[in-house]
Amino acid sequence: MPYYLGIDGGGTKTRCLLADETTQLAKAMTGGSNIVRLGEMQAREALHAAIRQACATAKISPDQIRAVCIGAAGAARPEIAAKIRAILAELIPEITPEIARTNIKVVGDTEIALEAAFGAGPGVIAIAGTGSIAYGRDAAGHTARAGGWGFAVSDEGSGHWIGRRAISAILNARDQGLETTLTSLVLQAWKLTTLDELVQQANATPPPDFPRLFPIVLRAADEADAIARDLLADAGAKLANLAATVVRRLAPHAPLPMLPVAMLPVAMTGSVFRQSPYVRQVFYNALQTSFPGIDVRQDLADPVEGALSRARATRM
Repeated sequence: MPYYLGIDGGGTKTRCLLADETTQLAKAMTGGSNIVRLGEMQAREALHAAIRQACATAKISPDQIRAVCIGAAGAARPEIAAKIRAILAELIPEITPEIARTNIKVVGDTEIALEAAFGAGPGVIAIAGTGSIAYGRDAAGHTARAGGWGFAVSDEGSGHWIGRRAISAILNARDQGLETTLTSLVLQAWKLTTLDELVQQANATPPPDFPRLFPIVLRAADEADAIARDLLADAGAKLANLAATVVRRLAPHAPLPMLPVAMLPVAMTGSVFRQSPYVRQVFYNALQTSFPGIDVRQDLADPVEGALSRARATRM
């Protein structure tokens, strides 16, 4: 019985899905395995733990796995793909170095997300987790992307972006003499007592884990904090702008305003969309304003299922 493994190697968590030809057998989740952001050692630990957990649940040995597909940030760089492939091969010795290149697929996280949402068909996927990006493909196979250029200069609407902007919002509120629930919640989360300590922490090297402030922003928004709500609305608008950019790039000759039949469908995935209905609603409304009648899928895509589909497509 051949077994297949799909992996979504994110910056905050790693999700793993093990299956045979027809049935999903086990799931596992561990910490982040983004080798670019976290380093090779932490990526190895997270990936090995996820694979072992899934195999233990399914009561199989890793060496029974026929093929693996992992979606990971930075996979377009050959040296990164080679490192990830080598880490996976350590647990699956039956996939020898000679066939590892074809039976251990290392692809971009955008590719497995697009696969999960649309299979081989056309569409645009907006991803908002630790980072963010929009990626799409038209009916002719042309692809385009927007955003996703890294935390320091891009990743609008992502968990990292929202967390960093939350600190800025707290300090801007302080400058204007305004009150925000965010202040006390963030100080509590970071175990600090003063704004001076907050400033030092926010400007530390290495920087703090800004994505972990996203749930704090959600909590403040749920408590009707206007500044937190504005942050989430801005995130939804920024993500819609990324998706709109890709739609326009892939349909440059469509009439304006585009007819629904000329527009690509859009899907969402990632923890920001999953945890915030408000961000999803702003995203949806913004795209409907730009492209009336556009098909924005309400069900979130699950990238790990796209990775599994890619793994199953591999044959020895």
